[in-house]
Amino acid sequence: MIILDDHPLVRKGIRTVVSSGQSMNVVGEAANAKEALRLLEQTKPDLVLVDLNLGNENGLDLIREARRSGHTCKYIILTSSVTRSELQLAQALQVEGICLKEAFPEDLLYAVESVARGRKYYDPVLMGSMMGDKSRSEEQELSELTPKELEVLMSLGKGLSNKEIASALYITEFTVKKHVSQVLAKLVLADRTQAALYALSKGLVQFEMQR
Repeated sequence: MIILDDHPLVRKGIRTVVSSGQSMNVVGEAANAKEALRLLEQTKPDLVLVDLNLGNENGLDLIREARRSGHTCKYIILTSSVTRSELQLAQALQVEGICLKEAFPEDLLYAVESVARGRKYYDPVLMGSMMGDKSRSEEQELSELTPKELEVLMSLGKGLSNKEIASALYITEFTVKKHVSQVLAKLVLADRTQAALYALSKGLVQFEMQR
């Protein structure tokens, strides 16, 4: 197992807890995504405990990069809080577990042992939020987006390129790329093609053209 957290004291505490169990041996610790990816290559662990908020980095980005690089280990996210979009992205990445940092030591051990046995563990406190996500309305989905992100989504529905969107919205192409990334993350879409289809399916392009 690898522990990824940007706080040394937190890593030490987590190591103490998981080392008290029987199913996992800690083979390394990392403070950032770069260190974690290097450890993944060196140790080939079965499981990685990932802090969601790594200073300027996000643990989900590390998981996405690791999956892309072919690493097949399991992941448990440790977090004090999680947004709806992060929860959805974790599900889209098929993250095996999410455990709150406020959990009791025995809860963390249970999560680790469950995931090690091939099961999933999502903290019960988060389950209600996940069920709510499944039943939320289209308006609630779109309310996740800022006004500018909604404009970018509508532009994607028209099939515009980043350069064309930048010109139409009077922003830079770099800013467009950032907005597109946020739209994809919040709506849990794989690429701009899916975003365009989403915009068309919701009638956003028609609505924008009538304004």
